[in-house]
Amino acid sequence: MKAQRQNFQLIAKPSGSLCNLHCDYCFYLEKAQLYPQGQHHGKMNGATLENFIRQHIDAQQADVVDFIWQGGEPTLLGLDFFREAVRLQQHYRHGKTINNFFQTNGIRLNDAWALFFKTHRFLVGISLDGDKASHDLYRKTRAGDGTFDAVMTGLAALKRHHVEFNTLTVINADNVKKPLEIYHFLKRAGSRYQQYIPLVERQSTQPDADGMTLIQPDFSGQCRVAPWSTPAKAWGRFLNTLFDHWIQHDFGSVFVMNFEQTLASLTGLPGICVHSETCGGNLVLEANGDVYACDHFVWPEYKLGNINQNTLASLVNSENQEAFGQRKLNNLSADCLKCSVRAQCHGGCPKHRFLLAGDGRANKNYFCDGLSLHLHHCLPVMRELLPLMHQQLPAQRIRKIMKKYYQGG
Repeated sequence: MKAQRQNFQLIAKPSGSLCNLHCDYCFYLEKAQLYPQGQHHGKMNGATLENFIRQHIDAQQADVVDFIWQGGEPTLLGLDFFREAVRLQQHYRHGKTINNFFQTNGIRLNDAWALFFKTHRFLVGISLDGDKASHDLYRKTRAGDGTFDAVMTGLAALKRHHVEFNTLTVINADNVKKPLEIYHFLKRAGSRYQQYIPLVERQSTQPDADGMTLIQPDFSGQCRVAPWSTPAKAWGRFLNTLFDHWIQHDFGSVFVMNFEQTLASLTGLPGICVHSETCGGNLVLEANGDVYACDHFVWPEYKLGNINQNTLASLVNSENQEAFGQRKLNNLSADCLKCSVRAQCHGGCPKHRFLLAGDGRANKNYFCDGLSLHLHHCLPVMRELLPLMHQQLPAQRIRKIMKKYYQGG
């Protein structure tokens, strides 16, 4: 009998791809084409919301259940929608602890939202690509205006009400050139938990019949990357510069997800899905109840079913989802198989595997050269760091030791 997946993450998109911004690099706006006008109007209805909350709690074997709210832009649903979500969570939790994570572009946040988040202990993620020039370059309104000032106003509301927040920063062809400027800006903004995501989107040299330029993740024909995509080696240099500064000056006081997950992998703990051996434990729920294999694979062929017709547990543990998760491991490139840092990378996200590998197959990760550059740089340092952490030395003491290490002392 096949083992059941004990725990999994599900990104809920109750507003679907509906958003009040039109970021140049957004890969999700096009998902509106999956749902012609009138199917769900970008809003999850009450019955689907209740089904989701009840089934998600029931399907998790752990005593702590995480709800991840994303979009599109979830604030477009209004506070009453999330007040009802919290009510249903309390009704169905049956003694389990509920955590809520809310990812937003921040421009609609105000005191009412902040008070709600504080009252119900939401952890809020703010999408912020750096200072005004960096953020406004690609993150724009539908009218083409920058959004930085509105985001900072929303962030100020969170800080007034002492809401716990972190920042998600998309690294693109522009801000990849200024790692420390971006990092110090986020610190000044109050971010003590930072996550950096490198950007690459492919554009077909032969658009399809519908005029689409962004192409599906498993496309292996001729393609070029969008102009805002991060050069692979530049991504590696960005991480290295940031890492060297962080470990000497901010280790223990600022948490950078990219480095934390590599440290976790060295101790045998599970990391984020991008660098896990297999995938399949991070699914997506659309506004009408459709469940897809992954946030980056919301395409018809990766639809698992709908929670209004199937149980969530059956979809998570379906043969299709199991095969999807194993495909990552089974489709490693020839370059990955002989790589000395494979255990910390595992070939990266399958969406990014489209370069030609050494054997001529188009399954090498676009970011491979950058990740290799970074991991070969940081792993020797991390192996010096881990014994200090095991000794439970104060963070300030560890930073001093690491400074001496860099100075050759």
